[in-house]
Parts: sequence; structure tokens; C-alpha cells
Amino acid sequence: MSIPDGPPVISTARLRLRAPTLEDAPRIAALANDPGVARMTTRMPHPYGLSDAEAFLQACERRDVAKEHIFALDHDDEGLVGMLGFHPDDDGRVELGYWLGRPYWGQGLATEAASGALVWAGEGWRRRYLVAGHFADNPASGQVLCKTGFLYTGEVLPRHSLARGETAATRMMVWLA
Repeated sequence: MSIPDGPPVISTARLRLRAPTLEDAPRIAALANDPGVARMTTRMPHPYGLSDAEAFLQACERRDVAKEHIFALDHDDEGLVGMLGFHPDDDGRVELGYWLGRPYWGQGLATEAASGALVWAGEGWRRRYLVAGHFADNPASGQVLCKTGFLYTGEVLPRHSLARGETAATRMMVWLA
């Protein structure tokens, strides 16, 4: 598999998905330091400060782009509104994850970002199989995933949430190109 030179940029009606940079750290920290955002993710601590955002962005620079892609979600009018990534899991599968800052919930932006990213994953990155999961107490995320073509597998796994400090039931899904 060949990966084009440079990180991909994906454009949708209202968003531009691009590689994050260290300059994004203050905005990421401001949006992610919301317990309602952090508790719906597995990897995000709460509180979430500037040093957390900087460490995350430094890790982004070290990732293997053959296996992992991370995108900043830039809104045409608002700037950075969230993040989306394709991450390898412990079983070698690629998992879609995303979050939006609370002011941007309920506007269809997560669906728009995931839809655009999945087109790129299938056509540009040549992925044919992806997984995703959402905490059972976050049905809105399940709706986003369903709208973008993910299907429930029937598997519910206990997954640790760093911000919650405990596991949460996670409904697993699959996407096939």
C-alpha cells in the first residue's frame, strides 16, 4: 500500500479535516477540558490542560501514517471544533474515534466529518474494514456512526475511560467499504 506524500486534507461542506499542529494546542485544551466531552472518550483525561494537548500533538507527530491518521476538524467560521482519528487497536484493526467541543454538538458536524473521513479511508487509504465503538450512555455517537454506514456487531465490551476513571459498556460497530 502506498500513502501519498504529505498528510491528506479532506474538505466537506462546512469542514476541513487536516493534520493537527502544535499551534492547535490551546484550542484543543479549551474544548477538551469539558467533563462532558472527556467522559465520552477512552483516552482523554479530565481535567485536560495545555500540557495534555501538547503531549497529544507531539504523539501525533510520531505516529506511523501507514497505520494511523489524525485530523483536526476546522469549521469554516469557527476554526478548530474537534478531532477525528483512525487508530490501530490491540487486535491490529483500525478504529475510528472522534470528539467535538460541546458548543458544536447537535449540528451534524460529527456526521459530516466522519462521512468525509470514511470516503477518504475507503478511496484514498484503501481501507475496507474499520471498527468503532460508543459508550452505551452516548446514543448520539451511535446515531452518527449509523448515519455514516457503521453496523452494530452485537458485541458490548467494557472499555476504560480515563476521564471517568472506570470502564463503561461500549457498543461495538463495523464499517465495510
